Amino acid sequence: MDRPNEERLLAQFCSEDGVKAGSPFDLPIDLVVDKLQSLCNAVLANDDPIPYLFFINGIEISETIRDALKDGGESTEKLLEIVYQPQAVFRVRAVTRCTSSLPGHAEAVIAVAFSPDGRRLASGSGDTTVRFWDINTETPEFTCRGHNHWILCIAWAPDGKKLASGCKNSQIRVWDPVTGKQTGKALSGHKQWITWLAWEPLHSSPECRHLASASKDGTIRIWDVTLGSTVRTLSGHTMSVTCVKWGGEGLLYSSSQDRTVKVWRPSDGILCRTLTGHAHWVNTLALNTDYALRTGAFNPAKRNEVPNGTPSELGKLALTRYTTEKGTKPELLVSGSDDFTLFLWNPSESKKPIARMTGHQQLINEVLFSPDGRIIASASFDKSIKLWDGKTGKFLAALRGHVGAVYQIAWSADSRLLCSGSADSTLKIWDMKTKKLTMDLPGHADEVFSVDWNPDGERVVSGGRDKVLKLWRR
Repeated sequence: MDRPNEERLLAQFCSEDGVKAGSPFDLPIDLVVDKLQSLCNAVLANDDPIPYLFFINGIEISETIRDALKDGGESTEKLLEIVYQPQAVFRVRAVTRCTSSLPGHAEAVIAVAFSPDGRRLASGSGDTTVRFWDINTETPEFTCRGHNHWILCIAWAPDGKKLASGCKNSQIRVWDPVTGKQTGKALSGHKQWITWLAWEPLHSSPECRHLASASKDGTIRIWDVTLGSTVRTLSGHTMSVTCVKWGGEGLLYSSSQDRTVKVWRPSDGILCRTLTGHAHWVNTLALNTDYALRTGAFNPAKRNEVPNGTPSELGKLALTRYTTEKGTKPELLVSGSDDFTLFLWNPSESKKPIARMTGHQQLINEVLFSPDGRIIASASFDKSIKLWDGKTGKFLAALRGHVGAVYQIAWSADSRLLCSGSADSTLKIWDMKTKKLTMDLPGHADEVFSVDWNPDGERVVSGGRDKVLKLWRR
């Protein structure tokens, strides 16, 4: 009889999409994960080794194949499929300290956002101003005045050359981050305040001319920011539109307090389908390609190389990144609601949800796919963040530690870390490998309303009721 350390099995590597790699081969059951890494890189003929995670029936191989078999109850008699998952080659380290507190705003900081290439930082506040900050010196750069009511949302164009801001007085303004000056006239047309802004992706519009806005008046408007005029108004929601996402496949997605999610074709304004299922207001949407769309031609894996070129060259670069990140499957959409649930959708093909995700005890504030699209994180008033499988919607873990509502979350570019900001005045950094808290960041004097993680991985920014922006580094 074989001794345990001589037990062997027949195995085959398989991609997440079910594509088999190489031929089946004979492996010792006690093979450690490091040896599996080398073997997989050899089978896939990778010139530069890529880090992988390995799974048997959804169970991660953390030490040896034997341990994963124990957990999954898989037989060693048949051909064993080992699913490999490529990980980011670069690694983002957890931020650990506040390097700057940036005062200047006279009211609460409602929105903060790094530019797609990570070189600039903008914030919007209840004091009616947008501010640009120099992230190298961590000092104020420009104060942009023009709005006459609270700024509720800001959005960088995917080429990083424009920033749009929307206010409670139903106006949208577009700013030049190099000069701090407004470009063109204010975009007016909505009857009530602006709830969300989304630019057309760089690969669809290299000139970054088109911007979609959602409003409490129940409409979505598509603007030509160069001409300063409305191209199209999308009407169909019967209550406030809470979120709008401009996808990479030529579709626009909107959520509303009328409990529906609608899928539009922005090129001609046609309503493609209405997704129903939520029992209360739908607050938030996320696409599994959001990160690639946000960063455009800038690749966080090559953060020292800032792409230059004509708009069409940058557009091609962005298309390559988007296609690689999306893979062969259609874009997936997740929606979060006041009914405490999330739905996962394949919105370009079906009205029927892939999954209904339950477990939160209070309303859901924000949902975000990880940059690699594998995990969905949801932040809730119930003080927790929950993690779900990005393809199936299966529940993975609950992250608990905040003692107040969790308002916003932000992923690191390598998908290994998650940052959360809360009403309890702290930020927390969570490790996706252990699904545990890795860093507690107190420092704000009041509720933290907004957080963002720089695409280059170096900094986190937070802003809140204490009117101060804080920059955090490792």
